[in-house]
Amino acid sequence: MDRNLIIAVVLSAAVLLGWELTIGGQQRAAIEAQRAAREEAAQQAETAASGEDAPVSRNANGEVDDLGTISSDLVGVVGSDETSDLVEVEDALAAAPGRIKIDTPSLVGSINLSSGRIDDLSLKGYRETLDPESSLIRLLSPRSAAHGHYIEQGWVTEGARTQGATWRGDESAVLTPETPITMEIDLGNILISRTISVDDKFMFTVDDTLKNNGSAAKAVTPYGLVIQRNIPEDFRNFLILHEGPIAVVDNSLFERKYKKAIKSVVESEGDRGWVGITNKYWLAAAIPPQGETFNVDIRNRGSATEPVFRSSYSLAARTIAPGEEISLRTHLYGGAKDVDILQSYEATPEKGGLGVWDFDKAVDWGNFFFLTRPIFYTLNYFGDLTGNFGVAILILTLIIKALLFPLANKAYDSMSKMKKLQPEIKKLQERHADDKMKLQQEMMGLYQKEKLNPLAGCIPVLIQMPIFYALYKTLFVTIELRHEPFIAYIKDLSAPDPTTIFNLFGLLPFDPTALPLVGAFLGIGVLPLLMGVAMWFQTKLNPPATDPVQQQIFAMMPILFTFLFAGFASGLVLYWFWNTALSILQQWAIMKRNGVSVDWGERLPFVGGDKKKVTASASSAPKK
Repeated sequence: MDRNLIIAVVLSAAVLLGWELTIGGQQRAAIEAQRAAREEAAQQAETAASGEDAPVSRNANGEVDDLGTISSDLVGVVGSDETSDLVEVEDALAAAPGRIKIDTPSLVGSINLSSGRIDDLSLKGYRETLDPESSLIRLLSPRSAAHGHYIEQGWVTEGARTQGATWRGDESAVLTPETPITMEIDLGNILISRTISVDDKFMFTVDDTLKNNGSAAKAVTPYGLVIQRNIPEDFRNFLILHEGPIAVVDNSLFERKYKKAIKSVVESEGDRGWVGITNKYWLAAAIPPQGETFNVDIRNRGSATEPVFRSSYSLAARTIAPGEEISLRTHLYGGAKDVDILQSYEATPEKGGLGVWDFDKAVDWGNFFFLTRPIFYTLNYFGDLTGNFGVAILILTLIIKALLFPLANKAYDSMSKMKKLQPEIKKLQERHADDKMKLQQEMMGLYQKEKLNPLAGCIPVLIQMPIFYALYKTLFVTIELRHEPFIAYIKDLSAPDPTTIFNLFGLLPFDPTALPLVGAFLGIGVLPLLMGVAMWFQTKLNPPATDPVQQQIFAMMPILFTFLFAGFASGLVLYWFWNTALSILQQWAIMKRNGVSVDWGERLPFVGGDKKKVTASASSAPKK
């Protein structure tokens, strides 16, 4: 009957999962689309009722204006954007009026002389897959591409703005760390001369000099922005990962995931920080001068169905007298969220940095940052030291075990004594088989007599849970472990074990994980199997549950965890396997010290073993 109950639970879970994968997700997507359509229609009806036209503005080239109305307080007009003219990236690059090439040790791309924006950028050190011939990661692309994504530093003055206007520059020049490029533009009577330089990583420095050639004073407002059209195709809305607009303003961190950013607006003010749009491993950011007050604005400049996300800042207006010149230095970032690189820009200029405030908050450390940061720093240190992040995970596990050793020792000692009491507990169960209340009272009396806490054995697991989550998040969100190998067949510690038992570890020419519905559970490679075996051995060291159903559930846990962990990052499975193996050694040594014997040959009861034999080892243990 107990076995039938467990089978019923498993089958019910399978039915629910199948429904979720085949029908439930599609139904929710349809409901969400209907809701978005209703809201869009309501907005259009409200606009029509007010007698106003849709608030769409255009720039000097007739393009739909991504900037909106920008002034000292950064008031933005939220309008719709058009997508009928969207083209492929290659066609958009070819259609630009002029471009200046970018070629650095880390970046390749070009600057669009229309608006002076950087809208063509690929990362030399990162590829789409482990295949060395696969495409470079493309971070930025022109605004007319389906997922147009770019960074821009510009100016607004009375009746004119740099956005949409064409700069003059030498198209034969190449921007490198050794060779900055120059460009200029006339904005009314204001001549703007710009020098763009770049380091050997991912940071651009923009130096603007403005001169008033008119006869009257002019007010100009500088701004910086990051634009991304539509939600990325590979966006999966992970609960533990932020992807979307982001801003740091003084001590505040503003994060809006893409789905939420469609309707929400962020407005803030400060004198330290930056704005940007972040994806799992990549960041595009605009950085104002630190120490000068700026206004931040994050909003959707498009519609609910065709969003155009904008993270922007503006500085206070500057008044330039006739014949006067002013200068401004800002920065633009487009690259990987490598923590060492981000933190190098946080350093003060005296220490070789730029003083960018809290730049490493681009990495989503989460609410457990007090765990994720130390775990990352430890992994990063030993990864750099050994040249292998898999070895770093093994060392990290040893450090965690050492820190928790006293507490775990006490818990395992209690569990050993509990296992030693199993013969007496068995007698109580037989004596009070028909009186559960009396059985519980007698057992509690026995625990009090032996000064044992039956919950003490849960302490190691409870302590491991936040550490496990923090490591899971660290492996998931930090780029340092992306495509990092461990041993011969594990080429990427941030990805699941590439082997699977269901095709005999690659001997059979098919991929079981590609099967619909169940494929996600069939990627059981070497590491998950080792972890499952280690967990099974550990169950033999633990005192059995008093309830038969609980015994069978606990016996099934190693198998369930093997399937569950199959889809996790191999670095995480490596940690759990190594941690379990060390726990077995520690627990076995304590049991030997307490005179508790362990029969490793016991059969698991849920596969039909003799229940009398299961308890034999406990019965043979010496009594206290």
